[in-house]
Amino acid sequence: MSEEHRETGTGWPRPAGPGRPTGPAGEPDPRPDAPDPDELSPLAPVEPEPAEREPEPEVPPVEESAGDEPQAKPVPASRRWSSAGAMIAVLLALLGFTLVVQLKTTSTDPTLAATREEDLVRISSDLDSRERRLRQDIEALEESQRQLRSGAQGREAALEEATRRADELGILAGTLPAVGPGLLVRFEAPPGKELSSARILDAVQELRGAGAEAMQIAGSDGSAVRVIASTYFVDAGGGLVVDGRRLSGPYTITVIGDPATMRTALNIPGGVVASVRDDGGNVTLEDREAVEVSQLHAPIKLDHARPVS
Repeated sequence: MSEEHRETGTGWPRPAGPGRPTGPAGEPDPRPDAPDPDELSPLAPVEPEPAEREPEPEVPPVEESAGDEPQAKPVPASRRWSSAGAMIAVLLALLGFTLVVQLKTTSTDPTLAATREEDLVRISSDLDSRERRLRQDIEALEESQRQLRSGAQGREAALEEATRRADELGILAGTLPAVGPGLLVRFEAPPGKELSSARILDAVQELRGAGAEAMQIAGSDGSAVRVIASTYFVDAGGGLVVDGRRLSGPYTITVIGDPATMRTALNIPGGVVASVRDDGGNVTLEDREAVEVSQLHAPIKLDHARPVS
């Protein structure tokens, strides 16, 4: 084996590499812009250089202690906004549904829907009368306040105001008689039956609500009882017991107040007059320019209370 065979280790001679040509063909190109023969051929494909990648922002590492639990990944802002928007939409829908149901409930009153036009007019007139009466009371109180603050005349005005208030309280308490325009309301029981105390109490409450200022109730024998805030009515065999006094029917209530307003209150559909007539009884209303409530209520004896000086 020759030396060449030993050098390659294959037993074959080393192949001869391409050498530079010799002679005239191997001389360098005399042109000044000729490429270097050692450089690649311009026809050989040139691999594109890799584009430079923008450096990624460095995220500071989160230091975790040995005892801390791994923190949860932050929720994207878009997901948070979508959840909040859905919750707001649900709440708005529930609010709108509640408002619609409430409006439908309040706008459909079965009592007013079944009321006749004439009755609605009377109810409206009753409310207007109450409003006028309250406005008059406000004006009177404001006038009294101005008089009490008017300097030299304040003492005299205060005395007059105290006297007037005492008279009003005496009428309300039943310790003073009263006279004025009003009604006579007569209740007749159904044949073979007795008028219940609940019907008389309903009539008294309706009259008070319509602005009655003083009233008394009388039986068939002419005995009367002053009706005040503490008056009670109890059923008794063949009649009523009013504040401990027994009365027999028919019953007559004498009341002072605005006749038109009180008449409207008693004649409301489903009210006192309608209920008594449905049971077979009868109610008669009579307007009077002046009625007198003369029956007095014994003043209550005070054992512990005394006026403050």
